[in-house]
Order: sequence, then structure tokens, then C-alpha cells
Amino acid sequence: MRVLKFGGSSLADAERFNQVADIVLNTYRQDPVAVVLSAPAGITNQLVALIEQVDDDAAVQNSLSAFKKIFIQLFEGLHQFYPSFALSPMQQQLADKIQQLKQFCHGMQMLKCRPQTTQAAVLASGEELSVACMKALLQARERPAEILDPRLLFAGEGEPLNASVNIALSRERFACQNIDEKYVYLMPGFTASDAQGNTVVLGRNGSDYSAAVLSACMDADCCEIWTDVDGVYNCDPRLVSDAKLLSHLSYAEAMELSYFGAKVLHPRTIAPIAQYHIPCLIKNTFKPQHQGTLIDAHQADQSVQAVKALSSLSNLTMLTVSGPGMKGIAGMSGRVFSCIAQQKISVVLITQSSSEYSISFCVHSVDAEHAVQALRSEFYLELKNQLLEPVEQVDHLAIISLIGDQMRSSKGVAARFFTALAQVSINIVAIAQGSSERSISAVISEAKSEEAIRACHQNLFNSRSYIDLFVIGCGGVGRALLEQIYAQQTHLLTQQIGLRVCGISNSKTMITNPEGIDLSQWRQLLSQSVPNGGFSLAEVSEMVRAHHLINPVIVDCTSSEDVAALYSELLGNGFHVVTANKKANTGDIHYYRLLRQQALKHRRKFLYDTNVGAGLPVVENLQNLLKAGDQLQRFTGVLSGSLSYIFGKLDEGMSFSQATRLALENGFTEPDPRDDLSGTDVARKLLILARESGIMQDLDDIEVQPAIAPDFDMSGSKEDFLARLEQNDDYFNQWIEQAKHEQKVLRYVGEINEGKCRVSIQAVDVSNPLYRVKDGENALAFYSRYYQPLPLVLRGYGAGSAVTAAGVFADILRTLNWKQEI
Repeated sequence: MRVLKFGGSSLADAERFNQVADIVLNTYRQDPVAVVLSAPAGITNQLVALIEQVDDDAAVQNSLSAFKKIFIQLFEGLHQFYPSFALSPMQQQLADKIQQLKQFCHGMQMLKCRPQTTQAAVLASGEELSVACMKALLQARERPAEILDPRLLFAGEGEPLNASVNIALSRERFACQNIDEKYVYLMPGFTASDAQGNTVVLGRNGSDYSAAVLSACMDADCCEIWTDVDGVYNCDPRLVSDAKLLSHLSYAEAMELSYFGAKVLHPRTIAPIAQYHIPCLIKNTFKPQHQGTLIDAHQADQSVQAVKALSSLSNLTMLTVSGPGMKGIAGMSGRVFSCIAQQKISVVLITQSSSEYSISFCVHSVDAEHAVQALRSEFYLELKNQLLEPVEQVDHLAIISLIGDQMRSSKGVAARFFTALAQVSINIVAIAQGSSERSISAVISEAKSEEAIRACHQNLFNSRSYIDLFVIGCGGVGRALLEQIYAQQTHLLTQQIGLRVCGISNSKTMITNPEGIDLSQWRQLLSQSVPNGGFSLAEVSEMVRAHHLINPVIVDCTSSEDVAALYSELLGNGFHVVTANKKANTGDIHYYRLLRQQALKHRRKFLYDTNVGAGLPVVENLQNLLKAGDQLQRFTGVLSGSLSYIFGKLDEGMSFSQATRLALENGFTEPDPRDDLSGTDVARKLLILARESGIMQDLDDIEVQPAIAPDFDMSGSKEDFLARLEQNDDYFNQWIEQAKHEQKVLRYVGEINEGKCRVSIQAVDVSNPLYRVKDGENALAFYSRYYQPLPLVLRGYGAGSAVTAAGVFADILRTLNWKQEI
């Protein structure tokens, strides 16, 4: 015997009803079948509304009309599929049921109350008609069916609106039944009766519970729960797009998972099948060939990943009883939980301090006020005499739980769990772990539960990690970066890295999309967007919050001081900051220090490797040396790709004016070459290296010799400047001739020596690591305690948008906060 249960979404209309019949009959050809049905989708909601608004005649009529309409459409649709479907008898049965509901409503109006037994009878009406409809459909399809009445067979106990079933007594009743396997047996879900014969209903997921109880009573070979999802996932697929379907769960895993919030399962469903060792299969009505999830007594083998699933439970409140009167007093814990139990309040999680000073526990928020009142009443004298502190109540909490049988034999699971939460700046309110080591739970703010689920899923499962970018600035570097990202997105997906550009802004407008902007059309989208003032921190922060983006990164491809001034606030709002903009690192020394404090405090990354060497990993290598205990003693380097190109052409016999114009034509310089020739850009880069090395100077402290004749006037328009460039040629020709005579070449060099920073034109010989640096290359020579007399030299191209963008891209990938488990 196989027991099949179908929920309301599987029975929403005639087509779906017929699809369920197909599944039932296909199963019946192989094994005897009993079927438990819910009410069609929407019916129970109408019945609840009917009860809640029973004193409003118009509202009652509207609910009954909606109830009738759903069933009439269902009956007529099935009659169109099968003309032999008993349409008239079903319509009459519906009319009788509506008349009965009217009588229930009239009785409640007369009594001016709503007895729970009457409410239960009303709520069970949908399942009764659902089963009658299925019987008529199966008969129309020439398959005999019989109805099992749960009010005769299921012995209900407890509250009429949330009853449970005495399975032992119910099994005795079934033992007296004559089960003929030629029939398809149908039972309304959600329903039972108490000892007085009153109808009771089985609460949330009551039809699933009915199926589990029926399986136990009939000693079924399998209980199949047919729903609208493929099975049980390792976490909520609505929160994590690449959540994985679980092919198997043990009873214990399923119980833990259901207890901590899994929507597909409920603890009351698991208990009967676990008690009687009945396998349970979760299947999708709309994908009947899909494997689904099997729940049985077998545990996974040792090769299976330790953490099986991740769940969350929201709308919780934590209550804490604490004070000196707790310590060493026998029976205090018993009194706490006895008074809570007397109020029939379920305790979700318990934790106690090792000092015995306090006990904390979580309850559903709907029960919190009753729980507080019970505690105050129980400990009235202790509270009055200040032996206990006032009961502490913390609302709006959630529990995030890791679940898996193999957690018991795996090391480091808790460490990875709490690391994942820390990486998204989530504070842990409390921690609990069961003695079975099958689950570990953390209590956190409810507002952070979705971020927690996503972060833990990325950290603990072989899952895709996402970086959500907001790119500011669409000039040369910004354009090149977006092109590189577009070209690499597919490859990165093979590395399980999802790189989404969620925002792009220039000085006039900003476009956003939390799912990622189509980078093949970003120019058109930006140009067609209504000007809105450019980048908006408030708008971007709200989008990150609303869509629970856990790894947002701001990428600054501008040279704007205004954007640089936002970095501290961005880090404080949970963004990583990657920048090619030197302004923040070369400005006020207090702001320089504040950025690093903010990054450390909020566990965010502030990355700026392109500030010095474009695509060369200069800053990262210097930081690694210093972390390893090295000390910078001297530095010398060619830090400008444009000046490297110009001075290299001087070696080849080209005049200074010709070399400068050629560099401008080839795009090696800024649009106005004076920005390069002034030496300010090189000074900024040198200042960053000095500060990284612990030399806390300002830009004004650096001695700067411009890369131009000392008496040359650089004022006026760009065109006037270029027209006068030849006036520099004699100055450089004389210097070049002198350098050649000494077998040297001219280079524009940034230097740090004995704590002093200087930028100047220098003649260097063949022994100098800068001698062969030309054609736009950068070269940086670090003389340190470890690297001397031969320096550590980094050399490569340091000019061009593509190279700088590649360096920014590398920094972006460094924002990934975790290593995935293999």
C-alpha cells in the first residue's frame, strides 16, 4: 500500500485535478493506493474569512459565493474532460454543503461566539468536497473508489483547531476495516474527530500529517507527499537561486530541518513515519518523473558533505531570566520551563550561561507577551526582592541552523558557519547545539536572516559566489573595465563566480538592476536614462538592503574628490571599495587613517593597487613584505607610463617636443600633457608608497621637479603650451649629451630615501634597474632589509586604460570573502 497526499496547489483547477488522477492511477497499476487530499487552492482562505467575518452578512455572502465559484468551475471543467463525470450530483452536494455552512454561520451569529468545534466543522468542508470530487472523477475514468472518513477512523486529541491524532487508537480502528485493494481509497486531509464525536482539524500542514498518520495506520510501504516543488532543498530556493535539491534525508535530519523552518516539511508529519519506519517521498505534481526527496531511516555515508541543509526560522523573541538568585539554586530551570509549558507555549531554542547566572530561550513572537506574564507571575517574589533582574525581551529575531548527520564526525563546521556570518557583519545573539551534534543554530536579527542564508550557503556548499558591482565613472578606465567584465563573465561562471554589474553611473545619470545590467547594451541604457544626478549612495544602499546583496562592491574609476570623500560612508554601509582614484589616499592624513579604520571595523576591503602601478601589483606586494616583518629602507622607481615613454624616446634621439607630441597622439598622456609633465601624478603615487611604508607625509612635503625646463612657462591654453614646446629642446639636448658622455640615460624618477620623498629627472647608468625602462613601462625598485643589495623589482606597462582596468578587475576579485568548500 502506498499513501499519496496532494496539496491545494496541486488541485487548483480541473486540469490539475485530472493530472492528480493520472498520477494516482499510474501508481495504482503497480501498488494499492490510498490518497489524502487537501481543499483546492483558495478554499481554506475563504472559509477562514467566513469565520472571521461571521457577523457581517455581506462578507459571509461574498465568501460563500467565492467558495461556490471555485467548486462550480472545477466541476464544470471536469465534466468537459469526462462527460460521464457526475456533474448534477456534485452540484447538489455543493449546494447541501453551502446550506450547511449558512446554518453554521447563523448558529455562531445567534450564540454571539464562535465555538472551536463549529469552526473546525466549517474549515473541514473544503477537504470533504475535494474528496467527493475526486471519487466522481475516478469513477468517470472507470476506476472504483471508496472514501475513508477520518472522523470515524482518526482519534483526535487536544485543541479542536490544532488537534493531534492518537495513532495507537487509530490503528486499532483501522484493524477493523475491511480494506479491498481493488479500490482507490480517498480520505479528506486535515480532519479527525474527538472523543465526543466533534469534528477537529489538525492545524498547519494538517493534510501532510493526515497522510503520515494514515500511512502508520495502514502499515504503508511508502508515504508520498505531492506538492508544487521538486522536493526538499538544502536551503530556501527563493533566497538562493542555486540551492540544491536533496535526494535523501534521514528521519533525524528531516525532523531538525522541519523544526527550524523548512516549508515543505513539518515536525508532526515526520514523527509518525519515523516512529513506524515508513519511507516518505516528497514529489512535484507538475514534474512527476522527477526523483524528488526520499526520507527514511538510512544515514548518509561518510563521503557525503557534513552539512546537509541550512534553514531559517523567523518571527522569534528571546527571553532571558537572569540574576544572582539563579546561581546554585536547584529547580530554577524547572520553574522557568514549567510555567511556560503551563501556558502551552512552545520553546524553540534554549541556551544557558556557564556561570548559571542566566537562562535564555526563544519563543514564537506571537507567544512572547504571554510568556513574559507567566515568568513575572512565577517569579514574583524573586523579582520583587531583586534576586532576579527584570525579564529581558528581544524581539525581531531569527534562527539560522545547519543540519546534517555527518556534522558529528566533521571538524571545523562551526568555525565556517560563524566565519560566514562575520563576513557579512552579522552579530550573533545566541548559539545552541544539540547533544547529537546533528544541528547547530545561531540566533540573529531577523532583518539579517536572508543575508545570513546566502552567506552561509556560499561558504558551506559548492555554490556560486557573487560579486555585485556598482561602477562609478565611464571614462577610459571605466569603459575598459566593463568590456573586460563582459568578456570574462562566462569564464568566471565556470569558476563558480557570478560577477554582476548592478549599477553604472557617470556624472549625470545612474542605471541599476539588482539582477545585473546587460553589459552588451550598457551604453545605450545609460544614454537613454533620464539624468538623475549621477551616483546616489542612498539609492544604491537601499537596493542592496532590499535585495539582500551580500557582497556589494563600489568601483571608482573617476578622479573625483567628491567620490573619494564618500569612501568612509561607503565602507560604513557595508560596501567594499575598489578604486583607481588616488585622491583619497593622497589627501588629508586623518581621512587616510579613517578609511583603514572603517574597513577594519566593518570587515570590508579597501583596495587601490592601481593607484601606483596601474596593472602592476605594487601595493599588494609592498603590504605583504611589511606584514612579513620587512622594512623599506629605500625606494626608486619610474612611476609614470607617459613619462617612461617620453624619456625613452629621448634615448633614441628624438627631441623632447617630438616625444611629447607623439606620446599625446598615441594616448600615453592625459588629454593635457601638462598633467603628466608637472610631476604631480608621480608625486601622488610616491606619497601612497611612502604612507604604506609608514612615512606619514602630505603631498606638500614631497620635493617635485617638473619634467620640463625650469624656466618654461606652462600657463595658457593647451594649444599655446604645445606650440611652445620646442623651447624645452635645448635644455634636454644638453642634459642628454652630458648623460651620454657618462654612459647614462635620463629617467623621471620617484625616490624615497631616509624618510624623504623626491620626484626628479635623474641620469642613471646601466647598473641601475631603471636604465632599460622605456616605452611606457613602469619599474619599481624596493630596497629593504630583506632585499639588498639587489632590490625587489616590479616592472611592466603602467600606462593605458586597459592595463589599469585589468588591475581594477584583479582587485574586484580579491573582494571574494570566502574560499568554497570542495
